[in-house]
Amino acid sequence: MLVQEEQKLIGLVAKESGVPIKTIRYYEELGLLKTSGRTEGGFRLFRSDVLARLNFIKRAQSLGLSLSEIKEFLNVHDEGELPCDHIKIKLQEKLVDIDRQIQQLLILKQELEGLLSGWESIPENPEQTICPIIEKT
Repeated sequence: MLVQEEQKLIGLVAKESGVPIKTIRYYEELGLLKTSGRTEGGFRLFRSDVLARLNFIKRAQSLGLSLSEIKEFLNVHDEGELPCDHIKIKLQEKLVDIDRQIQQLLILKQELEGLLSGWESIPENPEQTICPIIEKT
């Protein structure tokens, strides 16, 4: 006798995961989730592992990974391998990007501080300028 795996309706998946139905459908459309079929009424059915996949997707997104990157990792997993090495490389790349963004933000901060330190409230020729501080180069 075969034991049939528990299947969950999309509404229950949404409720248990906190992910809206519309988002679950979108993830399915992108190939991040796979349905195990549909009910007679046409409702999507998912295997019980869908909650673990949704948790992985949400956590990976919170770390700055894109849905296309997450899809690559899930594809590796679906082929029976652990995607940890792939994820490690991608997270290292994210760190490099963050360091670059921090440097750019520090430069912008210095520029803004410089502008504010030289703030002039009344322009000499108000009709010829919008804001003299910003227009200075």
